[in-house]
Amino acid sequence: MEQELMRIGVSLPESLLTRFDGIIEERGYSSRSEGIRDAIRNYIINYEWMSDVKGDRLGIITMVYSHNQRGLSDALTNIQHEFSDMIQSTLHVHLDHENCLEIITIRGEGQDVKTAADKMMALKGVKHVKLTTTSLGAEL
Repeated sequence: MEQELMRIGVSLPESLLTRFDGIIEERGYSSRSEGIRDAIRNYIINYEWMSDVKGDRLGIITMVYSHNQRGLSDALTNIQHEFSDMIQSTLHVHLDHENCLEIITIRGEGQDVKTAADKMMALKGVKHVKLTTTSLGAEL
């Protein structure tokens, strides 16, 4: 059964679109639309998988963000203080004049770990966040 297609407009920086176009060509997609549909499907699958994180979890939040974004450092610090009972350690790396890498180890209830990562991801100036979780192995 064919679904009705909806048309949307997306604004992207030229450098991101150029990189995406290169991937589209390399993977043999017939169009940008097909590549975007595939990327959205993967995003939804990953989101649903991460939403099912339950129980005591150890997580690693890897984040790249713009050091120059006004108020971002304070907002990230506030979130880390909000979850300070769960955060075990942080590592801050200056990648270049504009970008920083933050690696945060966090332990707690899976949904709380995900909430911490989601709050950081939602901030303007955060370019990339990846949450990796694992169980503590007690149930194995």
